[in-house]
Amino acid sequence: MKVRMDFKMRLLAGAAAALTLSTAAWAQTLPKASPESVGMSTERLNKLTTVFKQEITDKKLPGAVVMIARKGKLVYAESFGSLNNQAGAPMQQDSIFRLYSMTKPIVSTALMMLVEDGKVQLTDPVSKFLPSFRSPMVSVATHDPVFNGVAFRLVPANREATIQDLLRHTSGLAYGELTRNTLVRDAYIKAGVYSPEIDFDARVRSGAEMADALGKAPLAQQPGIYWEYSLSVDVQGRVVEAVSGKRLNDFLQERIFRPLKMTDTAFHVPSEKASRLAEPFARDPATGVANKLIDVSKVPGNDSGGAGAVGTAGDYLRYCQAMLNGGSLDGARILSPTTVRLMASDHLAGINTTVNPGNLLLGSTGYTFGLGFLVRQADGNAGVSGSAGEFMWAGYAGTFFWAEPKDQVCGVYMSQAPSPLRASYRRLMKNLVSQAITD
Repeated sequence: MKVRMDFKMRLLAGAAAALTLSTAAWAQTLPKASPESVGMSTERLNKLTTVFKQEITDKKLPGAVVMIARKGKLVYAESFGSLNNQAGAPMQQDSIFRLYSMTKPIVSTALMMLVEDGKVQLTDPVSKFLPSFRSPMVSVATHDPVFNGVAFRLVPANREATIQDLLRHTSGLAYGELTRNTLVRDAYIKAGVYSPEIDFDARVRSGAEMADALGKAPLAQQPGIYWEYSLSVDVQGRVVEAVSGKRLNDFLQERIFRPLKMTDTAFHVPSEKASRLAEPFARDPATGVANKLIDVSKVPGNDSGGAGAVGTAGDYLRYCQAMLNGGSLDGARILSPTTVRLMASDHLAGINTTVNPGNLLLGSTGYTFGLGFLVRQADGNAGVSGSAGEFMWAGYAGTFFWAEPKDQVCGVYMSQAPSPLRASYRRLMKNLVSQAITD
């Protein structure tokens, strides 16, 4: 009898383990369906396979994962090339990538959750939550008659930046990697949010130290006047921490990652998952420049809301689908449909867009910016396939996602290739997926 009971217990344990594995695998993607069942063509989707295999063969990309969903169903999921060229391991669908700026939409979502909680309003000044942002100064360019060039001087800001300014990149903040304003760049080096040695790494100091130093640095623009891609989302992350009393990763795990079953999304890669981390070529094939990406092997000084997260294609597809659904997925609601619509609306009316956000991301006009996303303004007016109302963003190391409400499409592209060709791959992805839609 005891032998039979032991055997039965082993069977039950095995079944439980199988269920756990099945659940974990399911958590990485969405329910699968044939392309034809949701109005897409398998033959046409396979053009993605042909193109990306060729890119790998030509050694333009080290490896990539592509996932496409339509009407809530996963219709395409492929991995290409190498996970790590030095080790020779093949890319897998559950490979982990540095998201860089694809961290931003998730953190903006978290901040909008606090708006829905009644703890933050879009019109609140940032200084309400982060006192160092009170009474900012702005570094403005002037003509230097001695050197017949440009000099910078400080003037008081016309007003303080608001939460809405942070969300739409009109806060007056900049990126040290992108700005030509020397006073701002020098202040960012001193604040520890910019290093000439490695791009987009603002994780050295604690969140409180980072925000305090950044708040005391001069602004690059008057708030509310110009759209300038910036450290605004790192500050958003610190606002989330200040309001919630929790570290950003902990808040996101509790309110977004666990509800949406994003099991591999975090701000560092623990040792037991290190073998799944994708790596770039040692040097960019197009430029010969050495590729230097952030070290995600240990807990950072702060959870950089603008560039610090890691995750899988399957995880991000679940976030994309939740937003496309109006803020919910599989019974878990993270935002209301009205808030998602607000985020995916034009928030740059009357704002100077000397550097257009569409040109920055895709090399194409026809786009504006909402609260955390690039937003398409019309079916036409852009040199990229898509439709009005779609929203998207991408990351420095080669990641990209978009959600297209009109055609009910979510797309995720993951690679670790910080190359000048990034915008070309984003356009390529959108065009190839759009041409596969048959209804």
